Amino acid sequence: MKKHNFSAGPCILPEEVLQKASEAVINFNNDNLSLIEISHRSQPFVEIIEKARSLALELLGLENKGYKALFLQGGASMQFLMVAYNLLNKKAAYLNTGTWSSNAIKEARLFGELVEVASSKDQNFKYIPKGYQIPTDVDYFHCTSNNTIYGTQMKSFPETSVPVVCDMSSDIFSRQLDFSKFDLIYAGAQKNMGPAGTTLVVIKEDILGKVERQIPSMLNYQVFIDKDSMFNTPPVFPVYTSMLTLEWLKDLGGIEFIEKVNEKKSALLYNEIDRNPLFRGVATVEDRSHMNATFTLTDESLQAKFDKMWQEANINGLHGHRSVGGYRASMYNALPLYSVQALVDVMQELERIS
Repeated sequence: MKKHNFSAGPCILPEEVLQKASEAVINFNNDNLSLIEISHRSQPFVEIIEKARSLALELLGLENKGYKALFLQGGASMQFLMVAYNLLNKKAAYLNTGTWSSNAIKEARLFGELVEVASSKDQNFKYIPKGYQIPTDVDYFHCTSNNTIYGTQMKSFPETSVPVVCDMSSDIFSRQLDFSKFDLIYAGAQKNMGPAGTTLVVIKEDILGKVERQIPSMLNYQVFIDKDSMFNTPPVFPVYTSMLTLEWLKDLGGIEFIEKVNEKKSALLYNEIDRNPLFRGVATVEDRSHMNATFTLTDESLQAKFDKMWQEANINGLHGHRSVGGYRASMYNALPLYSVQALVDVMQELERIS
């Protein structure tokens, strides 16, 4: 039996996606060639990457709205650099809600003045700052929609006249938003979309071409747009698996459908965390993530017992990040509701025997 996989990333993928992807590695399209040995310039792969890009825009409701979808390499961490390289001419505003936004701020400082509009560092990033002001004289505003490590999620986004850039690595395609409010979205594939190795960038073309610096080709969004994500050899297998995952999501009913499933999963777990006297949630209640639930034991002497119980229950990936401690249950799109129930059952059993 496959384990209940709560890994924060790389994470669980749909079973049917894994099956199709594994078959393609051996024999793609019944051509007696592996997917990972065919030419990336061949028509079969060109069709794959075009479909993946098209599905991304379709699911986000951004078709025919001036956006391009790109599949790039380097992870979201490369986007910390690329965003600033392509968009930061003089000054940018950043919201600091965790490790990854802190890293984005560090990279952007290399290219111009940075305004940190707010930060939740004072409480180890367990909440989302509110009531901050975004300057009107900045080139863009950058935020992180979901903070994987700390288990917080932005439930709303500020209204502003400046372009909005968002790192959606750990909650892309998980909930309905008006994605047209964002001028650039980026997301590492290894949370909700595919294996590690590719990064989705969705960009509104009219925000480009406004910086005064020269941009190296490999870091230039316009170069990749002009080459349909094929400026250099793309990560073939991650792109293909991402395409399969996007097909899977579309067939289920898209983001509207999966959002309801995700709400059921998170409600089931958070209700148990709040009900069970042996557990305590880490993130501020109003800012809790639907993707990553962080929690601790109220009695640390029970840790060895609890760890043994959930591991014996065929559960994987529950340990919290070292900067938070405790536990983290990542409930990405492909995690079934019964896996969350399996965890809740263990939590209730711990209460019963303690």
